[in-house]
Amino acid sequence: MSSIAAIIGRIFLAIIFVVSGATKLMDVGGTEAMITGAGLPGGLAIPTAVFELVAGLLLALGLMTRLASILLAGFTLLAALLFHNQLTDPMQSAMFLKNVAIAGGLLLVFAHSQIWYGWDRVRRDRHHELETRKADERARDAELRAARAEGAAGAADVAVTPKRRWF
Repeated sequence: MSSIAAIIGRIFLAIIFVVSGATKLMDVGGTEAMITGAGLPGGLAIPTAVFELVAGLLLALGLMTRLASILLAGFTLLAALLFHNQLTDPMQSAMFLKNVAIAGGLLLVFAHSQIWYGWDRVRRDRHHELETRKADERARDAELRAARAEGAAGAADVAVTPKRRWF
């Protein structure tokens, strides 16, 4: 049951970034104005939007969850410091705390993503299954070679010993 809650929580966190990235891509001019208004250089709107969209999708699908979650946590904290740093304003203070809380959730995903269901886990389990199968096949082949060698040695002993005649 906790795995299901973890998957749903990971997807909920991812939705924030997917929607935010898509919104930024739909209004590149407004995003660019917001970024330059914070004193950052221009030209960051599209890379920021693509990053949010791709990292959010990776997180939702469970692909490279540890990498996506740690990058998104850093991104979220950086956004809190750059865009919501007027903590005397109640709205900016709430936005700052919201970003800190999201980063905390992303750090939990980073810390515990290896035990949750996701594409990374399926791929790791499949890799382990294939390695086990290959090891079993190698052991079986070694046993067959040993049996053949033993059989060949036994056949050589039989060929060397003369046959007895009973007449």
